[in-house]
Amino acid sequence: MTVKLKRVAIFVEQMKRALDFYRMLGLEIPESANEEHHVEVEHTGIRLAFGTWESAQVVLDGWEEPVGYRIELAFQFDSREALDELYRQLTVHGYIGHRGPRDTPWGERYAIVKDPDGNLISLVV
Repeated sequence: MTVKLKRVAIFVEQMKRALDFYRMLGLEIPESANEEHHVEVEHTGIRLAFGTWESAQVVLDGWEEPVGYRIELAFQFDSREALDELYRQLTVHGYIGHRGPRDTPWGERYAIVKDPDGNLISLVV
């Protein structure tokens, strides 16, 4: 039996609001997707899906609003300056910074920002 990861899905309250955030991270998502209930995009060989809470109710036979941190998505940058600048831009646009850019003991430059649905999104070099 061969198993491979097909996609990572994020359930969102408001599609446009979520997609605007991920566009700032560099994902190419057409504006026409803003009104969809399910959107899939490929980014660096990984398929990322977005589904509204309403679509989650259909797929999951119900919906309980999640509590706490559930996943980490990490986006890698090619320079410290690029990471720091995007973190600055995201927070200027009103996204909540969870942990400002800093150097870690394991040698990465690391920052964390919350997406519009409260998921922690890591920015790393």
